Amino acid sequence: MNSTTATSLWDELTGIQPDPDLWVVIATLAAALAVIVPHGVWRVSRNAITIAHEGGHGLVALLTGRTLTGIRLHSDTSGLTLSRGKPYGLGMILTAASGYTAPPLLGLGGAALLGAGRITLLLWLATALLLAMLVMIRNAYGALTVVVTGGTFLLVSWLTGPQVQAAFAYAVVWFLLLGGVRPAFELQAKRRRGGAGDSDADQLSRLTHTPAGLWLFLFHAVSLCSLMGGGRWLLGL
Repeated sequence: MNSTTATSLWDELTGIQPDPDLWVVIATLAAALAVIVPHGVWRVSRNAITIAHEGGHGLVALLTGRTLTGIRLHSDTSGLTLSRGKPYGLGMILTAASGYTAPPLLGLGGAALLGAGRITLLLWLATALLLAMLVMIRNAYGALTVVVTGGTFLLVSWLTGPQVQAAFAYAVVWFLLLGGVRPAFELQAKRRRGGAGDSDADQLSRLTHTPAGLWLFLFHAVSLCSLMGGGRWLLGL
């Protein structure tokens, strides 16, 4: 790759793209709701939220000095992230707290990029994160899920025009913001029925000697605040 090509790619990556029309933003919002609200569709689309959830655990584990040993994604939309390090302390607490908060926070970050017109940058960053995550996947279903998701981002980034890229990017961010809200309510319902005894909230309760409900409240607060803030950016308010 010569310097001219590298410069051109860098300019494309960091350049500002025009905002889509408001009807596109509303349409992508409706599309995101259509794959989140119906239970049958959500059972499939939730896999993408699981990728973000487990990716959040993995990223924070690395950032806090833990050794990430692997990530597994399962067909029932559950997942498992394994890391080595002290089974207590701030690093373990942050790692455990990062799962339910990762999807809405990623959506908030994506909304900030879209609000600044950085559509191409968002697509490339998402592709890079998925490729990095693929290295740590330790089961076939998880690898297939990440490859399909990353391949979709790659194809949209390389083969489609600006309008399609913008619509795709907005749909993805709406999905993260809205889809990041539902899992905390699902966890709350499971715990009310006496299930999910080893959930992230319960692990955090044992790590910090505080009620699990306090951590569940944190998950709700992060997801709802991210939705409100990100939604304002996406709608240009």
